[in-house]
Parts: sequence; C-alpha cells; structure tokens
Amino acid sequence: MDDLYRDYILEHYRHPHNFGTLEHPDAVHEGSNPLCGDRITLMLEFGEDGTVTDVAFTGRGCAISQASASLLTDRIRGKPLAEVLGLDADDVLDELGIEISPARMKCALLGLDTLQHALAGRTAETAPPAQTARQGVA
Repeated sequence: MDDLYRDYILEHYRHPHNFGTLEHPDAVHEGSNPLCGDRITLMLEFGEDGTVTDVAFTGRGCAISQASASLLTDRIRGKPLAEVLGLDADDVLDELGIEISPARMKCALLGLDTLQHALAGRTAETAPPAQTARQGVA
C-alpha cells in the first residue's frame, strides 16, 4: 500500500494542477463517491474547433482522487474532443502509475467519471454549446 503515496501522487494532492474555477465553462459536472465522500466539480472550455482550451476542477477528496483529477486535467488540456472522449479507465490508471485496490478504484476514477458525465451527449463532431448549462450532480 505504500505505493499509493508516491511522491508525485502526494505532490498532485498537495498542489493540484488546474485547481480552481473557470469563469465561463462550456461544460460542468459535479461527481461524488458516496462511499467516502470525495467530491469533484470539473469545468471545461472548448475552442471553436472542439479542442479543450481550458479545464479546471474543485472539490475535496483523498490523495488518490485529487491526484487523479489533477493528472487527468493536465492530460486533456489542449486535446481535441475526440481524444478526450476516447479516454478510459486504463488511461487514467496508467497516468496514476500505481496499483489501485478494488476498494480505492472509485476514488481513482472519480475524475474520469465526472468528465464523462460533463461530456455526456457530445461526439467528436458536436460543436460546443453557445451557452453553458450546468449539469446535475452524480
């Protein structure tokens, strides 16, 4: 279990990248892990071509959920929507680079689950909406 708290995991937990809010996000979703109380709100802005131009998250959670959200937001910034939509659990777990026990899997994948809900109904061909619509809480 010591592998859970590698230096880069603790660094992303203590000083998460992209932590904060966006003034005019195009997609927003709040996700939670009811088993432990972790909560993450993910916000995205898109360019006219569908590229993720900015991304941020807020929330509270364990080191794994916070580090995972930090690493995920780093990965999707500047990427085309098609690439972001193609991300899956294996991508997130590879990014974390640690073995995750079944009991901690929901923590590790909370950011991805929240991202998928924020992008629900979008396709690579879908243009970003003209106005922001805040989506519900998971």
